[in-house]
Amino acid sequence: MTETYLQAAAVGLVGATLEDATPGSRKDKPLFDIGEATERVAAAVEATRKLGFPFLLTVRAEGFLRGNTDLDDAIKRLQAYERVGAEVLMAPGLPDLASVKAVCAAISKPFNFMAGIPGKSFSVAELEAAGVRRISLAGSLYRAAMSELVPAAREAKDKGTFGYVDTSLPSAELAGFMRG
Repeated sequence: MTETYLQAAAVGLVGATLEDATPGSRKDKPLFDIGEATERVAAAVEATRKLGFPFLLTVRAEGFLRGNTDLDDAIKRLQAYERVGAEVLMAPGLPDLASVKAVCAAISKPFNFMAGIPGKSFSVAELEAAGVRRISLAGSLYRAAMSELVPAAREAKDKGTFGYVDTSLPSAELAGFMRG
């Protein structure tokens, strides 16, 4: 497993994420036991610290996405990963802001919130107030783009019209947004 991080660094990556879900999220055992998961994190931390340049290791407690919705377990896992050197911590799928706040209060390293889970996304201001220090958009922008693409494709296929062109962002506005 540590070889993956070394190969990633060799091709120029300066960070990666490690999840505590088992390969393929096995139905009988969707998460590594906390001890084994912590050993995996410690090995990845040890390997990446020997690289000679900063490599940001983010570690995810996957329970809420894999059927284990025990907040105390997620916190214990994150605390264990923090103790062995994880630099950023995540617990995707937390159900509410109170849970986010509880996690942030229980750790000292930056907590990364994953936006984009329907019904479990909050404003930047709410997340900052809860203690979140990083926000990932995950696939939310892709899903937003696809929500516009599918109706446009259906219009072209089913109606033979292209009215979506008149309602989409002008190319110049899109280009300006991309330049920042």
